[in-house]
Amino acid sequence: MLPRTRRRTWFASGLTGVLTAGAVFALVAGLGVTIAPTGARAADSSQVTVTAKAQDRDLASAPMPDLAVTVSQTTDLVNQGITVSWTGAKQSQPPVPGSGGTNFLQIFQCWGDDPTDPTRPDRTTCEYGAFNRAGQTRDGARTPGSVAAQDQQYTAPGTNFFTPTITAIPFRSATGKVIATVVDGKKVPDAVSVNVNEFQTSYTTNEIPWAGSGRDGAGSVAFETHTALQSIGLGCGAAVGAGASATGAPCWLVVVPRGVNDVGETQNSSSGLFWDNWKHALAVRLQFRPIGAHCAIGAAERQLQGSELVANAIQSWQPTLCGQAGGAIYSHLTSVESNAVVAAAADPSAPLALTSQPLPVADGQKDPLAYAPIALTGLSVAFAVDRTAPNSSTAPGGVAERTNLPFTQMKLTPRLIAKLLTSSYVESLPYGADKTEIGYKDNANPGSNAYNLAEDPDFRSINDADWQYQGLRGLVFAGLLVPQGRSDGAVAIWKYILADADARAFLNGDPDPWGMKVNPWFSTNPRINPTGTALGIPMDNYPKADPIESPADKTEGTPPINLVTWRPYTNDYDSGGKLTLQGDALLLGSWDPQASPPKFSKTVRRLPGYQAVMSVTDLGASERYGVHTAALLNPAGTFVAPTTSSLTAAAAAMTPVAGSSGMVAFDPASPQAAAATDAYPLAMPVYAAARTDGKDAELRSSYASFIRYAVGAGQRPGSADGQLPEGYAPIPTAWVGAATEVADRIAAGPVAPSPQPSAPSSATVVRAPAPAAAAPLSSSDSSGTLPPQPAATGAAMSLSASTTPADPVAATGAVVPIALLAAVAAVIVSALTGRRRRMPSQT
Repeated sequence: MLPRTRRRTWFASGLTGVLTAGAVFALVAGLGVTIAPTGARAADSSQVTVTAKAQDRDLASAPMPDLAVTVSQTTDLVNQGITVSWTGAKQSQPPVPGSGGTNFLQIFQCWGDDPTDPTRPDRTTCEYGAFNRAGQTRDGARTPGSVAAQDQQYTAPGTNFFTPTITAIPFRSATGKVIATVVDGKKVPDAVSVNVNEFQTSYTTNEIPWAGSGRDGAGSVAFETHTALQSIGLGCGAAVGAGASATGAPCWLVVVPRGVNDVGETQNSSSGLFWDNWKHALAVRLQFRPIGAHCAIGAAERQLQGSELVANAIQSWQPTLCGQAGGAIYSHLTSVESNAVVAAAADPSAPLALTSQPLPVADGQKDPLAYAPIALTGLSVAFAVDRTAPNSSTAPGGVAERTNLPFTQMKLTPRLIAKLLTSSYVESLPYGADKTEIGYKDNANPGSNAYNLAEDPDFRSINDADWQYQGLRGLVFAGLLVPQGRSDGAVAIWKYILADADARAFLNGDPDPWGMKVNPWFSTNPRINPTGTALGIPMDNYPKADPIESPADKTEGTPPINLVTWRPYTNDYDSGGKLTLQGDALLLGSWDPQASPPKFSKTVRRLPGYQAVMSVTDLGASERYGVHTAALLNPAGTFVAPTTSSLTAAAAAMTPVAGSSGMVAFDPASPQAAAATDAYPLAMPVYAAARTDGKDAELRSSYASFIRYAVGAGQRPGSADGQLPEGYAPIPTAWVGAATEVADRIAAGPVAPSPQPSAPSSATVVRAPAPAAAAPLSSSDSSGTLPPQPAATGAAMSLSASTTPADPVAATGAVVPIALLAAVAAVIVSALTGRRRRMPSQT
């Protein structure tokens, strides 16, 4: 019989039900509660380093006896990215057919303790083997005499060449179910695979089967931690206990070093869970935040609606806010900011709006909303790009040695971002489509437009010389993953692009110095744009303006492929960050005519060593998932990465927003921006907006309490409940005063009209324990019209397991006369029915 695994008390105490997906979802979503996230670069207090010398059970035979592994964060974990770095390894070689590679690490997550040694993980509780490749499975044939005594209980002896000896490490899930193909020394007939089953597949696993090191034996990788919401089989973070004293079920992060070959083999073709490999494993215990309700049942629920940019901060503040005397549950509904402010302006009892732009009002009309600045954050261009084998025999020797290792730095200009957003690279357009619109005829006559970013001289001229030797090809590096729908963030990016003379000229149709021209369907020049009208920017979305399609294949039954199918939208900014961490570029898979209905299949994500993904995401998400972010050319001519200090510098350069009273923003076209050499150009403030004349005193008090907390204790950087998570900088002191004044006015209720506060000064920052200045963020008036947007063709698979409601579309530049607020009822209904609740699956 399979030996009984040592179980934790949380599992034996009757909480098994919470580990089912439905129960967990109901517990979290039903109460409108979210789980606070933490970024990948956590405080040093939870960083842990382990060594082979301290943990290896057989150091004398260790493939890497000097190995030391550091895990960036080990407490307060949720579904996020953490950095796993190491030294003392050996230079790696990538996998080849029949071998998992040489001198590499395998990194994965386990939930159970070894029944013979509770200070170590139990290998039967690890999520491992889902990619089902050589050196990466839970099972495999064994050569005579190579089976260790510790593996005998999981081994079925062979009888001849055609029936070899098989060892298969079972998987014991946190739900109590066991997946096993060998029991009592015999193979189980028709057993479910231990590698691919209800608990793990290549689409759902978070394991890293190959992590490589450079010539110096060092390396690092971002690892996605899974909770019970992402992996029911692991059950990490399942609540142990109840109420404020509840803790999350812990798990393990395991690193298995692999040398040149397995015992009894000429290469690494066996499982990392087989004893001869497992005995060298290094392990770090991970402490998770409890999944479930942080707030008392029956507490008042208040709705916040709008900006996604502040979502991670609100999730961190929520447990503390509702734990206070008389506290409320603040349920954040991420939606279009412009819809949120329209709803808030029309009805004092509407959800508290979260926005970076004011309500558009007609001339002579007054904005009824009061705006309180509560967060300083922004957008980023995130990337996960690994080096390829050199594309030239003349490449310096060091280039080849860095093959499969990640790029960690990238510089982008407004013109380069414009190229990525306008499908101007050859490989950004569907394969097989007529691309003569951008000058491409065929490979012999490619025209002047680069195939992708890595081959663009514009990009190479400002980035690491290694880029010119990369063999990066295909869609993955020719465009950005961008979210569907409308957002204030899109407006900020287009304004950033338009403020740059080179980018404006490119969009107007002028070639760059190397001859590359904009895709005409995205041109702001009506004489060039095939629609006869200019692309109207800045706009609040990321259009797929080119109606290009690849031809249908009548023989195979494949439908035409347009831009939406070829390069799908992400659900939101958070999704972009997570997909970047996972190495998933949402590439279109092969056509499956046998599916019902026939459809394009999903492509499995690329693993570390082979990744090439770029996305537009928010800073909270990019820090949470631990992805690299590009340094952007700011209006002062400096390449600046998003850091606490660069956000603070941007806040100091912000200017009053036209048409608003009391709001500021970073205007890249302003003299202040041009003088701010240290400012990050995509910095954005987020405001809480509400009317001050509401009749519901309790609701007004709740909104005021939220604002006061957000600009008070909520500005203290940290990973604990109630603190300011990574991806945000503490707001300036002047903003605190302005927000507090707004909170007081909201709480006071209807009074005689009084003037709004003037736009706050941004010279002084809240005195909170912020990270060091240079540390990473650990802590439309358009004149044209938008061409019709193509809908996805070809029955492509959905982008994720969650659904995304339709985004209500409003006319660009619309104004809302206050005297006619009753007429916006339809807009309010649209805003409320089209909203998205922050789903627990994202945490």
